[in-house]
Amino acid sequence: MFGGMGVSLPYAGLWMKAQGLSGAEIGVLLAAPMLGRLATGPAIAVWADGFRYRRTPIALLAALSALGYGAAGLAGGFLAWAVFWFVGATCAAALLPLTDVLTLRLSRREGFAFAAPRGVGSAAFVCANIAMGFLLRTAGSEAVIVTVALIYVAVALAACRALPAEPVRDGPPLPGWERFRGMGRLLRDPALVAALAAIGAVQAAHAFYYGFSAILWRAQGIEPHLTGLLWAFAVMAEIMLMWIVEPWRRRHGVGAWTVLMIAAAAATVRWLLMAATPPLWGLWPLQALHALSFAANYLAGVELVEKLAPPDSQTAAQTLSSTLSAGVLIGVATLASGPLYDAWGAGGYLAMAGLSALGLIAGLGLQPMLARRDQWRGNKAI
Repeated sequence: MFGGMGVSLPYAGLWMKAQGLSGAEIGVLLAAPMLGRLATGPAIAVWADGFRYRRTPIALLAALSALGYGAAGLAGGFLAWAVFWFVGATCAAALLPLTDVLTLRLSRREGFAFAAPRGVGSAAFVCANIAMGFLLRTAGSEAVIVTVALIYVAVALAACRALPAEPVRDGPPLPGWERFRGMGRLLRDPALVAALAAIGAVQAAHAFYYGFSAILWRAQGIEPHLTGLLWAFAVMAEIMLMWIVEPWRRRHGVGAWTVLMIAAAAATVRWLLMAATPPLWGLWPLQALHALSFAANYLAGVELVEKLAPPDSQTAAQTLSSTLSAGVLIGVATLASGPLYDAWGAGGYLAMAGLSALGLIAGLGLQPMLARRDQWRGNKAI
C-alpha cells in the first residue's frame, strides 16, 4: 500500500503534466477524490464495518483501486481521466484508516508498537520512490500509472493471503443505520472535532508539496532521480522518528498533544522556507523536517483520535480523521494549489505555511478541552 503511495504521491503530477494538462487541471484531478471523501469516506467506513473480517474490504478496495488507475492509464481525455483517477485514488485512500484500525487492535493485543509496522510502510514508500525516480530516467511517464496499478493488484492479493482474520466486532455487524448514527455522535464531541481540525490543517498543508514539488524541482534543473532521493530522504527521516524517537517519546511520557504542537510549528517553518526556492543543498534539511510536519502529526493524530473516540467507534473516528486531513482539507488545499502554482510558482508554499499556522492555533484551543476531560476522567494527560 505504501509502495503505491511512494509512486503516486510524488510522480502523479508528472504523469498528468505529460498528458498536456495545466497546473489548474492537475489540481482538479488531484483534489476531486480528496474533496469527494466528505461523502465517500463515511460511506466506505460504514460499508467496511458491515463485513465479518477487516481484511475483506481492504482486499476489495485495493482491487478497485487497481482497476481505476489501470483504466486511467488506458483512457484519453480530461473527463475520462477525472472519473478513473477518482475511483483509483478514492479506494486507495480508504485503505489507510482501515489498516490503521486493524494494526492498532493487533498492536494492543500482541504487544507491539503501532509505529513499528507503520515505519515498515514508510520504508516501502522509500524503496518505491527511489526505484520510480531511476526508472523515469529511461522510461516515459506512463511507467508511473502502470506501476501504481500493478502495486494495488499486489495489495489486493496480499490482503487476501497475508492479513489475519481479525473480526470487525465481537458480535454480528450492526445495521447500517446504527453505524451512521455512531458517526454522527462523534461529530458532537467538541474535543474530537477540535483535534480533527488541528491534525487535518497540518496534514493538508502538504498539498502543494505533494502536487508540485517534483514539477518545481524539475524547473530548477533537478533531475528526476534526485527528486526521488529527496522524497526518500524525507521518508527516511520519518522512519527514524517512528523507530527511534517515538519509542523514546512513549518511555518518557511526552503527550500526543505536545507532539502535535511541535509538528504544526515545524510545518509552518518548513513551508515558509520552501517558498524561497532554496538550492539543492538547502532542500535536504527542509526534507528532514518531514519527520515532524508529517510523521509526528500523523502519529499524534492517531493516538489522540483513538483516546478520544469510544471503543466501538474506532473505525468511524479514524475514518473521520482521514476524511478531513487526507480528504476535505487537503482537497481544498490541492484545488487551490494549481492556480497558486500557475500564478506564483514556489510562492504557493506561503499559503501552506498559513494553513499550518491555523493548525497550530486549533491545537492550542484543544489543550484546555483535553485538560478538562482528563480531570473529569482522572486520567493521565493525553
